[in-house]
Amino acid sequence: MTDARTLPCLPETSLSFPLFRRGKVRDTYVLDDHHLLMVATDRISAFDVVLPTPIPLKGAVLTMLSKFWFEQTADLVPNHLVEVVLDPQRAAELGNPQLVGRAMVVRRAERVDIECVVRGYLAGSAWEEYRRTGEVCGLSLPAGLREAERLPEPIFTPATKAETGHDENISFERMAGLVGAELAGKLRELSLKLYGRAAAIAEARGIIIADTKFEFGLLDGRIIVIDELLTPDSSRFWDASLYEPGRPQPSFDKQYVRDWLVQSGWNREPPAPPLPEDVVAGTVSRYLEAYRRLTGRELLAELGLG
Repeated sequence: MTDARTLPCLPETSLSFPLFRRGKVRDTYVLDDHHLLMVATDRISAFDVVLPTPIPLKGAVLTMLSKFWFEQTADLVPNHLVEVVLDPQRAAELGNPQLVGRAMVVRRAERVDIECVVRGYLAGSAWEEYRRTGEVCGLSLPAGLREAERLPEPIFTPATKAETGHDENISFERMAGLVGAELAGKLRELSLKLYGRAAAIAEARGIIIADTKFEFGLLDGRIIVIDELLTPDSSRFWDASLYEPGRPQPSFDKQYVRDWLVQSGWNREPPAPPLPEDVVAGTVSRYLEAYRRLTGRELLAELGLG
């Protein structure tokens, strides 16, 4: 298992640029009228609460894996990425040499305030809702499905975005009422296309993408993908070789952290308890393994750390 104590953690610091938004995980700054600087910190959230314990290199995994997926899907839908900061001198110019691999310059877009979730398998809140109602976000599913079962076809299950507190799963009809029927239909279509492309790539590399969430924005009238894309924070990554429906699956995402928090007896309200060293180390190992499997590259070597 990776010794997390030997890996660098991005300290909680502010840059000299105007702060645009501080989210659960990312700090975003204004570079100019048309560009933002998104810094993926090592903060981790679970059940929509930021935990007090950082995960070393997590921000680099999210940034570099998003870069990989932006490149893999650019022909399906354009994205906001201009540059991932990889040069130490460039990072220093921006205000912190440790931004290498953790920051990206992006085009500024008008965010659509909907989480566009696609599920190929029955897990998490979808499994809980299905057990209660036989539906997920207003969509009826076949009876008798098991936990982690592959769905007959991927489903689109949007949610409202919350800066603080809990996101709320909603029906497609409610989404259409919020953003308009035409835009809602386009976002559903693009989300399903993105998931289909990514799921096929990942499965060929031994990972099942059980579900994921996309964020979109509008730039000069065009829909573009923004924020992160298909990371261990925004997706459930399962080990395809160990997949067995009817139970929770071994994963390469923050489900490991969620499981520990549930077992700790935490009530899912702030403040969250600190994570023990072995949970931090296990999370780091899973994130780095997801990156290696999906990209075929070693993140530590790419960042000059190993």
